[in-house]
Amino acid sequence: MSFLRRWSLALPAHGINGLSVVLGLGLVHLVCWALGGSVAAVAAVSGAIFTSLPDTPLAPARTRLRVATGALVGTLASVLALSLSTHPLALALLVALIGGVSAMAMAWGARAGPLSFVPILALVFSLAHPPTADVREIAHHALWTLAGATLYWAWAGWTSRRVQPRLRQLAVASAFRALGELLRARGQLLALPATDTPDAQTALTHWIIHQAALDEQIQAARDLLFEAQHRPAALRLSDALLQAIELRDALMVSELDLAGLGKEDTSQATRVALGEWLGSLGDALARQALALERAEPPPPVEVEALQARLRYSLGQWEGLAPNRLGHILLGRGEHLLKDLARLRAALVEGSGQTLPPRDELLRFISAEGWPLASLASQLHWHSPILRHAVRSALALTAAYALALWLPWASHPNWLVLSVAVVLRGNLEQTLSRRDARILGTLLGCLLVMVLAVTHVTALSDVIFLLAAGTAHAFVNRRYMITATAATIMALLQAHLMAPEGGFGVTERLLDTVLGAALAWGASYLFPWWEYRSIPMLAQRARRALAALTEEGLRWPEVARSELPMRLARRQAYDAIGALALAARRTAVEPEAVRLPLRTLAGLLAQCHVLLAQLSGIRRLLSYRQAELDRRQVEPALQAHGAEIARILRSHLEEELPQTWPAPPQAQPSADFNQWLLRRLTLAELAACRVAHVNHELARAARAVRRRA
Repeated sequence: MSFLRRWSLALPAHGINGLSVVLGLGLVHLVCWALGGSVAAVAAVSGAIFTSLPDTPLAPARTRLRVATGALVGTLASVLALSLSTHPLALALLVALIGGVSAMAMAWGARAGPLSFVPILALVFSLAHPPTADVREIAHHALWTLAGATLYWAWAGWTSRRVQPRLRQLAVASAFRALGELLRARGQLLALPATDTPDAQTALTHWIIHQAALDEQIQAARDLLFEAQHRPAALRLSDALLQAIELRDALMVSELDLAGLGKEDTSQATRVALGEWLGSLGDALARQALALERAEPPPPVEVEALQARLRYSLGQWEGLAPNRLGHILLGRGEHLLKDLARLRAALVEGSGQTLPPRDELLRFISAEGWPLASLASQLHWHSPILRHAVRSALALTAAYALALWLPWASHPNWLVLSVAVVLRGNLEQTLSRRDARILGTLLGCLLVMVLAVTHVTALSDVIFLLAAGTAHAFVNRRYMITATAATIMALLQAHLMAPEGGFGVTERLLDTVLGAALAWGASYLFPWWEYRSIPMLAQRARRALAALTEEGLRWPEVARSELPMRLARRQAYDAIGALALAARRTAVEPEAVRLPLRTLAGLLAQCHVLLAQLSGIRRLLSYRQAELDRRQVEPALQAHGAEIARILRSHLEEELPQTWPAPPQAQPSADFNQWLLRRLTLAELAACRVAHVNHELARAARAVRRRA
């Protein structure tokens, strides 16, 4: 039992999810084989496989809803495809319809991703079935498919409840690891002597990527934790997650003061030492994450040792320690240490801070449901989702028609599947899927050949189920592993249905290469290049920052809820993250339609600077309220807040101030009022820069549009 416990604790969240899928498919196979024989078992397992696609690490209520939706949609697609199997023209129209409707499902966002592929996989499984017009055979197949889907739905709901405590732990651990990686990435960027070198640009890119990854992990943890606030363990984990968010904000504020070190040779040693110190904080967070992953008590945070190392790092710069900048950097570092200590305390007994009410926390979980308004908003030709839907419909139909004409057309479903999995909504993901699909298929074919030579294929049923679970577990982690497992699954499935036909390794390879090439070519059909979306995403980021400014630059009142400010902060992070992802996508597009990456990087950097300035002001108001003069500070908050919001919402470059604010130099003073006023001026300057770079980006987008 001790070995089994250690083995289960070694599984990550996607590993637990994959194991659950394997066991669920195995249960469906055994039950349906015992009740209806091998033919019934194959149909039932096919239904369970496409039903399992939306079964991802989620709260139980969401799992039940999404898996039930997948079961109904997949069964309907399967029945329609098999009913039209003897009518190639009608079946081609159905392929087009399913391809287009599946792509349109992305109008509901990322939550629809797994579900949108359910009808396509059900279609592919039906295409693998021998054509038939026998109504009884179609009904028999449909009933067993629905039985398998229903059994898996019941299994998914049961296992989701059982693994929730473990999934919550792992979600918080993943957030801690992502935050630790962000600290290390920031430390590497800080240690570089110049910002215009290739190494610095690479480090900046990694830092932006880690920001987006942290946002994703934090949101995944929110979705699992905030619906379970009636459980003490979930309360402690929620407390720790909120402390991690505070630590991220403290890091952003400290980045502003680190710029005061300059680039001189005399300060470079300090920059390197501080970068290594930030890396040590990342290591401390990784140790907390490891303890959660192993279900062990969190290790103590060596605050005194880290504080001594911080003082030594600051002492690298001659004359820094006695001056105001040295005290500020020391204070920032100590704030980071306090947040880290509170994070660890939250895991043990609570941080001592009051959590927001449950109804407020529920405002931060991802949206659920399928509102028709979201779909209706995409029904126009300027929608990238509608264009991708048309592109998918044409590409899948062409793949099906081509498969019927090819000399090796014994498995037309393979070519359709290759196009469906490679063709994504943007060129970056399509190129990534193309390469991973080809390499994974090659490796999978080699493994099946080894299995055939060694006669291990006698265990085809077991290997098939293991491959299905592996493909499910790694689809959003390492797609090449998914492609390898899916190839093994497809070859074994074809062998189980028609053993006399062999394994079809050569056909599988040819179909994959041809399908990947077809999907790659189709990605240039009705393209929606990022120069069309990025200006809108930049405007969204500016509006979100303006809303955060209006909520954040207020004098704190005990009676005023912090919910509007927290929601505005989340929306700002989401908007900047969406802009960063678009910048990554445009980097692989044709040069003629690519926006200048340096301008995009500048806009992202200035957005982060403004976000950090606002976080710094908020922390000053929260932690130094007793030392601030309200009569002096509150009017300044109102005036600067109104001007920053006006600048960020400006539509014309002429609306920007003719003279940008010049912040006063930092003086060796302990007057927090002056420091807050200075930071307000810096925030206004950052807003001017955001708006200016945004207008520059808009001009570049118009120039690209004229060329295109």
